[in-house]
This record gives sequence, structure tokens and C-alpha cells, in this order.
Amino acid sequence: MKKPLVAVVDWKKSPRGDESCYIEKKAIGSRGKVKYFKCDKDKDWSEELLKADYILLWHNTNMPDTVINELENCKAIIRIGTGYDSVDHLTAATRDIPVCNVPDYGTEEVADHSIALSLALCRQIIPIDQECKKLGWEIPNKNKIQRLSELNFGIIGLGRIGTSVALKAKALGFNVYFYDPYLPNGVDKSLGLSRSKNFDTFISEMDVISINCPLTDETHHMITKKEINKMRKNAFIVNTARGSIIKKDDLFTALRKDKIAGAALDVIEDEPLKTKKEAATPNLIVTCHSGFYSIQAAWEMRFKAAAQARDMIVGEDIQNCVNCNYLPRNFNK
Repeated sequence: MKKPLVAVVDWKKSPRGDESCYIEKKAIGSRGKVKYFKCDKDKDWSEELLKADYILLWHNTNMPDTVINELENCKAIIRIGTGYDSVDHLTAATRDIPVCNVPDYGTEEVADHSIALSLALCRQIIPIDQECKKLGWEIPNKNKIQRLSELNFGIIGLGRIGTSVALKAKALGFNVYFYDPYLPNGVDKSLGLSRSKNFDTFISEMDVISINCPLTDETHHMITKKEINKMRKNAFIVNTARGSIIKKDDLFTALRKDKIAGAALDVIEDEPLKTKKEAATPNLIVTCHSGFYSIQAAWEMRFKAAAQARDMIVGEDIQNCVNCNYLPRNFNK
């Protein structure tokens, strides 16, 4: 009997996986054939790849409707990671193809990264480091350095990662607030946090704003010039969620005009940075979508994604299906 093809599809421009697919092969075992592919544009999807039975998809590898409609045998598209905005999951549903993700890996890593970037801004670590390496010994940007216990730390999105960020920020002495209109009443009391129910009021009162919500139609360009103009002049923005939640051009313009004190981005709209002008934006820290990464998290993410394909091959219920409500068939979430 022919073994199903499990295709690991990586981003050609900046690969994150490895051609050996050692971890994926360990999870799949003898139940399927695992093969590595690199794609960037639609034309990179070869005839063999379009015939794959299961697709494990790395971040930044797009699957628009034009690709999904060409799939011949696909039984599931599984994102190696949490976000699935790179996949047209509604078109996949019309083809009866479940789209799944791995929501329970790397929570600690992304939360730690959010806190690390926040502290780098609040303590002005990068400018101080640059001063010392220029053989200077003065403290730059003194007006931006305040005691943490005097600062309001606001979190947009109190899911797994947002909650972890909140508890870490609280332990550091920040006054922690959150905005999440989808949570029931009482969450703030159970965690000892303060809740903001009005978004405009929330962003106008925070000293640090940490974005930890998913990218949806509602959160796309949630932060634009309009919102930035309502923020405090000493405010910092941290984004470890999805780049398109912030309108990049508006933020970079605001930083150049000193509208806010600084920003730290692990994710950027239309990654990576495109020009030297963008790279030279003042008061900006950028990391290369690395917030999820640790040796342990990378292994866990890849193994869990492949294990979902393995479970489907042997007839077990699929987990973490993000388009299950649109599918003709019934799947466990």
C-alpha cells in the first residue's frame, strides 16, 4: 500500500526548518513519507507538492486560494506554529480541507520575549549599549527611563500568551491592565489585573502596550496613526503577535517625529524590513520573528504539527482545527 505523502513546506526566502525533516520523520514514523519543499510564489508549488496528502506549513509560506484550489489529495493543512493568517482557511473549507495549528507551544518563549523587549525599551538598553561601544559613559535618553512600578503596562489580548505576559509584568512591579472584549467578566479579579473596556481610553493611559492578540479582520491595522496620536508621548509599543496589527508606515512615521518614545517589534507588516530608511528608524528595536524560538519550543512545535498528521493517517480525531465550523464534516477542535 502506498504511504501518504506528508509535505513539509518552508519559506524559500528565509527557511526555518531543515531538509532532513528529522523531527517530522520521528513523529510520523513508518506511517507516511515525509518530504521537504521550499516555496515563495504560487509557481513554486510543484506537481508533486500539489498531490501531497498532508501539508505541514512553515510561517510566511502563503497558501492563497489559487494554490488551495490546485490541491489534489490534501486531507489537512497544518501550520507549524500558531498563526494561520497565511492560509486561506475559508477556501480550504470549501474543499473539505481542515486547517489546523499548534496553539500550545512556545507560550513561555513569546511571553519572555515580550517582557525582554519591554524591559529593553523601559531601561533603554540598546541606546546605553551603543553609547558604551562608542567609548562614551553618559546615560542617553534619561527622560525615557522610569521606575517600573510607576508605569502602566497594557496588554491587548489575554489569551495563553497574554496571560503569561501579564503575570510576568505584574511580578516585575508594573501596574498591569488588559483589553480583551471577548473574555467573560471576572477574569481580571481571578488574575489580580485591571481591565479596560474602552479601547481608546486604554491606549491613552498606558506607558507600555504589549500586543498579544491574533490577527483577524477586526485586529488588522488595529494600531494606525489615529490610535498612535492618542497615546502618551512617553509610550512604548511592543508587538510579538502579528505584524499587520500595526500599520507599519504610520508607526515608523510616528517614531521619526517622536510622537511616542519607542517601539519593539518581533513581527512587522510585510516582513522583513525593506529599506535602509526603515532600518534606520529611530527608537526602534526589531527582532526577526524569533520570539517563539528556543531549542525546546522549536522541537515541540514541529513534532506536534507532524503528530497531528500522523493521528489523521491512523484515523484519530483531528485537533486544533481552526476552520472546523465551515467544514461539511465534523472534527474535534
